[in-house]
Order: sequence, then C-alpha cells, then structure tokens
Amino acid sequence: MEKQKIYEELLQEIHAVLEGENETIARMSTVCAILKRGLPWASWVGFYRRIGPEILAVGPYQGDLGCLRIPFDRGVCGAAARTGITQIAPDVHAFQGHIACDATVRSEIVVPVRDLSGELIAVLDLDSRLPAAFDEIDRHYLEELANEIAAGARS
Repeated sequence: MEKQKIYEELLQEIHAVLEGENETIARMSTVCAILKRGLPWASWVGFYRRIGPEILAVGPYQGDLGCLRIPFDRGVCGAAARTGITQIAPDVHAFQGHIACDATVRSEIVVPVRDLSGELIAVLDLDSRLPAAFDEIDRHYLEELANEIAAGARS
C-alpha cells in the first residue's frame, strides 16, 4: 500500500478513536499506539513533552527505550523544539548533535506540537532503522496530526 493511503487510513482511525477525548496524555498514548502499529517503517513512535524552558522529557511512546531528557540544543528533537520547524533527518549520524538513544536508528522525523495558544507542548518523534525512511508525505500527515492533537487536548 502506498504511504499516502496508509496515512489517510490511520488518520481516520485516530479521529474516530479520539473523538470526545480531550486529555493530552491519553491522546498522545493512543496516537503512538496507532502509528507504531500502522507504519511499518517506524521503529519508534513517541512524544517528548516540554517540561521546562529548554528541556524535553520522554512522554508516551511505543518501541524500545527512549532518551529520558533532551535539551533544546541537542539532537533532532531539540532542533524541532528550538526552531519550531519539523526536522527530517535522512541520516541521523550526519545530523549535527544527534543523540543516539538507539544505535540501530538510521533516520528520524520530529514534528513540533503546539497548544491552541501556539506554545510548544511537545514534539512527535518517529525513528526508523531504514535510511531516509521519512519524506514530505510523512511531514504533511504528521504535521496535520500534531495540529489535531493540540486542538482537541487539554492538560
């Protein structure tokens, strides 16, 4: 099945399951479970929640252990949090300041998640053991999903 079709089906499922749920952690946990099950190229799917001015802490996730804390000045997650721009790393080992939480990861995409007031609340992080696994299709659908997570969530 083509990537776009996979995302369209997963987003329909996510919308149906999350309807009426406004608790942030419950929403994030559900999104992780559905994306991890439905995206065969993703080896890790999770959220790093903003817990301070320039620090992220691991939140709900599916996959092997994640890093517990990530400062904004380190790694792909830190870059997404710091800049507010989705980061696609086709080769994580070539990414300046990459943090190797899992040595088998080859590529990564990280999407900022903002609340309704525009404040960064988390980043959505997907890793892959395949090189260059993420592209503009992933960016489009994951950014759409990040916007919807924030729109229906409250702390």
